[in-house]
Amino acid sequence: MEKFLELEAGYLVIASIILAVTLFVTTRPFFGEGAVLKGLSYVGLFLLIAIGMHYKITTDRMFEVKEAFKEGKVIICESRATRKVAQSVDVDINREWILKGDVFASPHYGRVFHSARCIIK
Repeated sequence: MEKFLELEAGYLVIASIILAVTLFVTTRPFFGEGAVLKGLSYVGLFLLIAIGMHYKITTDRMFEVKEAFKEGKVIICESRATRKVAQSVDVDINREWILKGDVFASPHYGRVFHSARCIIK
């Protein structure tokens, strides 16, 4: 559950805002009876499926990235710190990168990278 909240917290906040807007709109007088229940049900179901699929896809990619790293393959991680020149960092076990849980770290690089934001090269 902790990993789910870590990965999907932003999307859960956005989903709650969407549900609040749906609730506000469906309570207007020009909507018929039962619009609130139908609106919240359909929108909530869509958001539930979308967030669930995103979580499944992300955790599957994280697993593949971690396995590839252990096999010695190069991993590309997005660097949000620098947007002008190098927007990605190559993570390689041969360059003293280590995997701590879901995070890549190196003593030669100032920041860490979450495996959810990385892909296999």
